[in-house]
Amino acid sequence: MIFKIAFRNIFRQKRRTILTVLTMCGGFVLACFTIGWMEGTYNNIINTFTKSQLGHIQIHYGDYLDRPKIYKTIKNPQEVGRTIMGIDGIEAWAPRINSSGLASLGDKTTGVQIIGIDPTLENEATGFNRKIIRGKPFKKEASRQVILGKSLARILKADVDSGVVIISQAADGSMANDIYTVAAVIESGDDLGDRTSFYLHIDDARELLVLYDRVHEIVVICSDLDEVKAMAKEIAGALGDSELSVEPWQEFAKSFYDAMQSDKQGSWIMMFVVVLIVAVGVLNTVLMTVLERRREYGVLKAIGMRPYDIFRMVVIEVSVMGFIGVTAGSLLGLGVNYFFSIYGIPMPYEFTYGGMLFSRGYTELNFMEFYIPAIAVIGSAVLIAIMPSLKAAHVEPARAMRMH
Repeated sequence: MIFKIAFRNIFRQKRRTILTVLTMCGGFVLACFTIGWMEGTYNNIINTFTKSQLGHIQIHYGDYLDRPKIYKTIKNPQEVGRTIMGIDGIEAWAPRINSSGLASLGDKTTGVQIIGIDPTLENEATGFNRKIIRGKPFKKEASRQVILGKSLARILKADVDSGVVIISQAADGSMANDIYTVAAVIESGDDLGDRTSFYLHIDDARELLVLYDRVHEIVVICSDLDEVKAMAKEIAGALGDSELSVEPWQEFAKSFYDAMQSDKQGSWIMMFVVVLIVAVGVLNTVLMTVLERRREYGVLKAIGMRPYDIFRMVVIEVSVMGFIGVTAGSLLGLGVNYFFSIYGIPMPYEFTYGGMLFSRGYTELNFMEFYIPAIAVIGSAVLIAIMPSLKAAHVEPARAMRMH
C-alpha cells in the first residue's frame, strides 16, 4: 500500500515530479559526458602514442627489453608475422632492427639510434610515411638511403640528398660503417626521440649490422586498445616459443603508463566535483519538495499513518524518480556521447603529434560512463532523501495542517 501511495504521489503533482526528474536527468547526463570525454581523451592520447610509435604489443628475444644486445634477435620474423596475422583482432605487424652508432656529416658528429624498418609493413602499422615533413619515403627495395629525425637533421645540418656517414658495431664483432643519402626528414612528435632517430631500410640495416634475416623487435597493432593484454597472452600462446617475450605497451612503456594513470587519478577529483554538484542539486530539489508537502504529511499523520510509513513513502518516491531520471539520462547521455564520439568538439587550437593532426576532442562510449553516474544519482538521491524523510515523518499534525 505504501508503494502504491508513493507511486500515485509521483504523478499527482506532475510539475514537481518533472522538475525533480529533470534535475536528476541533467546531473546524470553531465556526469556521463564528463566520464566519456575523460576516457575518450586519454584513450586517444594512448592510442596515438602507441599506435604511431611504439605499437600496442612488442615481441623480443628473451630479456632484450631489459638488457638489449645486438645479438639477441628473433630468427624467423616472417613466420612470426604470419602467426600473428592469423589471430583475430590484430591489424598489423612490423619488424624492426635496433642498434646505436655515431653519425657524421662534415664536421658534425653525434650519437644516434639506428632503426631498421620494413617500409611497407611499418607504414601499415604505424603510419610512418605520415610523419615525413621533407623529402620522400623509402623505396620498396633497399637503396642506401636514410631518414633522419627532425632534431637530428638540425644537429647534423643535414637536408635531403645529404650524405651521412654511420659508424657502429656489427653482430659478428666487426666494425660497421657506411654512407647513406638522406631521403627524408620526419617529425614523430617526440623531440627527444627525433634527436637520435636514424632510420634505415631493414635490408640496409641487416647488411650494415650483419644480421642476415634476423630482427630485434616485432611491433604489433591491435584493433581494440582495451584488449591489448589479452591479445598479448593469445599471441604468446600461438607462438609457443618460450624464448620469445611478448609484452603489452603497459610493460615496455611503463613510465608513460604510470604517468597516464597518475594524471587519470587526478581527473577523478574533477569527477567527484561533478558528482557533488549533482548531489547538491538533487538535495535542493528533494528538500523543497518535502517542505512544500508538510501539510500533506500532517494530514497523513492525523488519520493514523505511522512516522515509519511516511519515511518509507518519501524514500520510495525519491527512488522511483531517481530511476526514471537515470533511465531518461541514459538515453540522452548515450545520444550525446555517441554524437560527440563521431563529430567531436573543436579544440581551441590545432596541433600535430606523431604525424597526426589533433583538431577535435572525442568522447568514448563504454559501460563505466553509465553505471558510475547511475550509482551517483540514485545513491545520492536516496541518501539525501533520508533527512527530508525524517523531517516529514516527525512533522506535528496540528501545526502542519494550519499551513497553506
